[in-house]
Parts: sequence; structure tokens; C-alpha cells
Amino acid sequence: MEVRKMLFVTDFEGLWFDALKSLMGLRSVGLDHVVLLHVIERKIGYYTKEEKERLRAMAEVRFVDWAQSLYEEGMECGSYIVVGDTVRKMLETTEDEEVDIVVINRQKRSRMEKLYIDSKTLEFLRKTPAKVLVHKYQSDSGRVNEGLFERPLLAMDWSPPAGRALDFLVGLKGIIKKLQVVQVVTEKEAEGLGKRGLQRMEREHRKKLYELCNSLKDEGIEAEAHLYLGDVAQIQNAAREYEATMIATGTTRKSSWQARWLRSISQELAEQSELPTLLVP
Repeated sequence: MEVRKMLFVTDFEGLWFDALKSLMGLRSVGLDHVVLLHVIERKIGYYTKEEKERLRAMAEVRFVDWAQSLYEEGMECGSYIVVGDTVRKMLETTEDEEVDIVVINRQKRSRMEKLYIDSKTLEFLRKTPAKVLVHKYQSDSGRVNEGLFERPLLAMDWSPPAGRALDFLVGLKGIIKKLQVVQVVTEKEAEGLGKRGLQRMEREHRKKLYELCNSLKDEGIEAEAHLYLGDVAQIQNAAREYEATMIATGTTRKSSWQARWLRSISQELAEQSELPTLLVP
């Protein structure tokens, strides 16, 4: 999968120019065009016309500076500064510009908000057919996530989206130093198997994982396989244990009801992990 055109969405709070610069490793695998997007939320009675114009002017100054730096490095750059609903504008720009990947920031929510409303991040993930990187350039702990394509972790469940996430990472083999492939078997899957059944399932899964890693080595990618029993927390544990720089996973679009009550591993990772999270539909 080629990555030639990127949409970089910023509210100038979580993702600044240093976060954009941290993605320039993609240039070695084809990236040559960045589209910048800043959305000024349309809220009745919230912004006066004068305030909107002030915010637009401030964003224009930033984007001119960013674009100049990209031009000097031989990159193409375009920009949008618009007023409206953030998710709708991101969807429209993604479609109009036909980008290969969208980079967004994580929107934090309270525990109560998670039960009753989607964040802008999750709403966009549910609706877009595009590959999305939830960047998290600086984590809550103060860690700066740089070199994120060097040691990615792939959360593998053998679904078609996970296969497409794998294909995407194979396309980055020129900048990947080591890939960790992690499969988590849920307790529900293991329920009622008994000791022998668990051992049989473990052998089957490990065989598939090792075969996958051998095929990746044939592609020129150093890869290691790991099998866990538990839930999404095991993926985060593995990411810390093996010092991953990014988590990649496949994702399926769910309704807002399904996302909240049936849980989505990919969306949980996008919200909870301190690492940048790549979601491939």
C-alpha cells in the first residue's frame, strides 16, 4: 500500500508541527504531499463573527509557516481552514483529497461521556473508510512518541482488516527495524476447552504466528510472534514489554451503540493506549 498523500488534522493543541515532522519517515516510502486541516467548530452563540475571523487568521499564519518548511524539503502542501462540524469536515476533506492516510489527535472523554456519547475521534473512526493514525505525539506521562514506524506492534486477529494492516506495514519495510506480531486469545474463546483443548489451540495459533513471521522475514522484515490470553490490556502490556513505537490493528466500522456496548478492541486502543495507533479498515 502506497502512502503518497496525508491529511493532517490539527486543533493546535495536541498536534503541532513537531508531530507532523515526526511522520516524515514516510517520505522514504512515497509520501510527497501533505494536506493540512483546521476546523473551527460552529457553535451557536459560542463564537462571534469577529472571533471566527481572528481564529482563522491565527491558523493561516501557522499553516503558512508549516507549508514553507515542507516546501523547502521538496514536499507538496495544501491547507484548509474551515468553520463547521469537525467530523463532517474531516470526512469531506478525506474524500475530496483522496488521501492515503489521515492523522488525527485523540480526544479525551470522562468515564460518563464514554457511556453516552462518541468522541470526535471515535465518530470519525466509525464513519471513514480511510486508514487513520491517532498520533498521540506526546503521551499523558510526558513521553514523546518519535520514530513511530521503527518498532511497530501489529495486533493480529486474522480478520481481513488485520490482513490489510499487515499489508500496510509490509509497505513500510524500508523504515521498520523490527515488527512485533501479537495475538490475544480472549477468555471467552478459551472457555470450556479444558487443558488439552487449550494446548491444542495454543499450538495452532503459535504455528500460524511463526509461519507469518517467517514469511515477513522473506520480505526483509525482522519479526517476532507473541501469543497472550486475556483482553485488550495484553496488547498494551506487550507494547511496553517490547518497547513498541506504534500499535497497528485492523478495524471494522460499528454503530455508536455497538462501539459503546459491544466494545471494539481497535477503538479501545485508539483511546487508551499511550502509543500512536494505526487503524486500517
